[in-house]
Amino acid sequence: MSVSHEAPADLPAPPTLSVGKILRSRELVLIGLLAMVFIGGNASSPWFLDIYNLLDSTAIFSEIALMALGTALVIITRDIDISMASILALSSLVMGLASQHLGLGAVPLVLIGLATGALCGAVNGTLVARLGMPAIVVTIGTMSLFRGIAAGILGDGKIAEFPTAFTAIGQSYLFGMIPLSFVVFILLSVVFVVLTHFTVLGRNLFALGNNPEGARYSGVRTNRLRFLLFTLNGLMAGLAAVFLTARLGSTRPDIAMGLEMEVITMVVLGGVSISGGKGTITGVVLAALVIGFLRLAVTLNNVPGNILIVFTGLLLIGSVALPIIGEKYAYLFKLMRRPRN
Repeated sequence: MSVSHEAPADLPAPPTLSVGKILRSRELVLIGLLAMVFIGGNASSPWFLDIYNLLDSTAIFSEIALMALGTALVIITRDIDISMASILALSSLVMGLASQHLGLGAVPLVLIGLATGALCGAVNGTLVARLGMPAIVVTIGTMSLFRGIAAGILGDGKIAEFPTAFTAIGQSYLFGMIPLSFVVFILLSVVFVVLTHFTVLGRNLFALGNNPEGARYSGVRTNRLRFLLFTLNGLMAGLAAVFLTARLGSTRPDIAMGLEMEVITMVVLGGVSISGGKGTITGVVLAALVIGFLRLAVTLNNVPGNILIVFTGLLLIGSVALPIIGEKYAYLFKLMRRPRN
């Protein structure tokens, strides 16, 4: 009997954490940015790290972040939706009219807001998925259409006749500290993470974003999926309308004006590729925290709101540039380590 003297197979080397990998990881970059925001905010204002200030500030950006969750899925599939803020405005108007003229209570108003948002999203989805129109053209058009309807009905006026039970939705705190809108945002973020990254639906999203034709020939019902995503995005805008209208206790035609750019900035900052097929919900959540707490730091220092736009732009450019720099760094480092003949 012979004894084998073969050398044991080499075990795979444990993963290493290089500078290149760190720079290429959007989540790690965002965690670093969030840490910088906390350090800078604490250095510039003694009230920044006050737990009540931090938690209270989440109510302001949670409404934007809710819309960002739905928009992230749309962009992952290579589409775009810039009408979400106008959907919010129209949903808010319909709730205001229902409250003013029908005297409805909180639950019916919430359902009306959600249904209006979903219906507007379904209009976008029908035009894009069923008729084959470009998403950017459709949503530019519906952005003006939905906002125009709200402005045409209200003019320069506003509606502030909402029942107390409804306004409590936007002004209530869990344990007296955490805004209800932030709690809902966190819970829905978990749901979106599971659906996007651990289900067949999520795999279909990324397949559609990476290769639409390949996804279609693989059995993915691409048009149906795109329709559902636009409808879901409208539903999320309707939910944001519920919280924002309840928090303000009123609605105006210019409500949420310009928020669509903040939503898209939040999504792209979170690492969702505008060309589709790439991104994580975790990154979007971290981007929401970065932008939200940056807004708090700016507000506490009495800095004009326009400066926040500058900071957000720099963050967006920096977060996109760092992974690219990381790719180039990793490639150059690989070339330097290559043995020379």
